Amino acid sequence: MQHIPAVMLVLALMFFSQGHVSAKDPAPRRKPHPDAVANTHPPGEVDKPELVPFIVADPAKLKGIVVDETEAKLIGVWQYSTHTPPYVGLGYLHDRKTGKGEKAVIFIPELPQAGRYEVRLSHCYNIRRSTNTPVTIHHADGEKTIRINQQQIPEHQKLFRSLGVFRFNAGKSGWVKISNEGTDGKYVIADAVQFLFVGE
Repeated sequence: MQHIPAVMLVLALMFFSQGHVSAKDPAPRRKPHPDAVANTHPPGEVDKPELVPFIVADPAKLKGIVVDETEAKLIGVWQYSTHTPPYVGLGYLHDRKTGKGEKAVIFIPELPQAGRYEVRLSHCYNIRRSTNTPVTIHHADGEKTIRINQQQIPEHQKLFRSLGVFRFNAGKSGWVKISNEGTDGKYVIADAVQFLFVGE
């Protein structure tokens, strides 16, 4: 009997648990973003098997308000991938290293109350990633754009990095935008944004 590598079993189980609904679980399954190009990697094909345990398959299990890429607004053509863990949900998006300055992913949360929120961004990392990805936070006091190095390991569970604390109004007036402007020759990654309430 042929042995199947443990990492492939783990990823296959995650794939089927996310893509199918059992009789005991009537909740609708999560679907990839309809405007994104499909993943080209089969389940289990990853470049860093040791990082598979850091994948958060269900965004609802994370604290705060989490906006996954499946709920984001896409500008330009983005492609799914599961090749480089970790990530949140079904996978992550990359800009295909094309259309520089013409692509963006906008994450719009529905915040239950006004106040200060720590904003965290998730992304996988390796040497193929952009070192100067522009991220714009639109908050109650204006906008702030910072450039992040997506080759660096995020400080929270190797998945999320903090962008800072900002004041937001309740509702859907705030957003976070990841752009690929000025990132020539490298991949820009868009995965999820987390909003953690820290006080009024």
